[in-house]
Amino acid sequence: MNFVVIAATVIALPIGARNHRNNAHYIFAETANLTTWPTGWTFMLSWLSPIWTIGAFDSCVHLSEEATRPNKAVPFGILTSIGSCWFFGFIIMIVLAASINPDLESVTGTKFGQPMAQIYYDAVGKNGTIGLMCLLFLTQFLMGISILVAASRQTWAFSRDGALPFSAFFRPISQRFGFIPLRAIWGCAFLAVVLGLLTLIAPAAAQALFSLAVAGNNLAWGVPIFARVVWGQKKFVPGPFYTGDRFSVPIAWTAIVFLVFGTLLAMFPVGGPNPTPESMNYTVVITGAVWIGALTYYYASARNWFTGPKITIADEQLTEEQQVAIRAKGFEEILTTENWGNGGRDADVEGA
Repeated sequence: MNFVVIAATVIALPIGARNHRNNAHYIFAETANLTTWPTGWTFMLSWLSPIWTIGAFDSCVHLSEEATRPNKAVPFGILTSIGSCWFFGFIIMIVLAASINPDLESVTGTKFGQPMAQIYYDAVGKNGTIGLMCLLFLTQFLMGISILVAASRQTWAFSRDGALPFSAFFRPISQRFGFIPLRAIWGCAFLAVVLGLLTLIAPAAAQALFSLAVAGNNLAWGVPIFARVVWGQKKFVPGPFYTGDRFSVPIAWTAIVFLVFGTLLAMFPVGGPNPTPESMNYTVVITGAVWIGALTYYYASARNWFTGPKITIADEQLTEEQQVAIRAKGFEEILTTENWGNGGRDADVEGA
């Protein structure tokens, strides 16, 4: 569906705006600053759009337990996701810059509430805009479904390891619905509805929640990379998808710097250095509350009983070398042959 929207936009906008397309100089050489930030810092803040756009490539990781040969498929999926976002995003930006009304304030302040709707309207009129926006809405809905799938698997994996509150409730797998983490799915769906309702309070609330996604993802990606290069480099065992000893560590540090950079950007108000209560970016407040709450939960309770990832495969399904390797890494085996009798599935099964 993403490719359908991209194709429709790339074809429709240049045709609809054929009598008032912008020239190459406007597309590639002109800039505009509609904020009260200095132009240089406004350029840095413009990175927020691509940072947010490519923020779901980690979905491949969350589905790794259901993938064939994940040690190769997941890295390939991540690179394909980022590469396709860059390539098609670059094409889309050229098309938008060629078709947009040069009066940018009229576009950003559109009565439709969505600049993209105004760009469509100026190029293809009312009926074309309704059709393209319906495609866009459908794509966004399907993207939300894909994120729900990834989030529910991640929630289930953490619950399986006992890392979340109410883990025992979310851990069971539903046999009736095809061995899926049904409780984790509905739990994530309910939380998404609550967060969605919060965005209706005010634009500042929506901006804070969107930016929280950037800051939260960056922290989740950056911590294991940082831990690996600082404390775990000697323990690191490369997989089949490896950039080599020469490039691996420099790439890791580049990723860490970029993730810190993106997190800091997400905390800034985009309108200018003197925000009002309505235009303030409250990401720092919400993100700080989430991070402090998680740390408090860990130090007050979880550190006393959480021992890390747990192996949920029976001994009889592992080779002797695998058993030795697993115990050498200190993983806790919570299910053994005696209490695991449903074919080696990785959680409690309900509805059997």
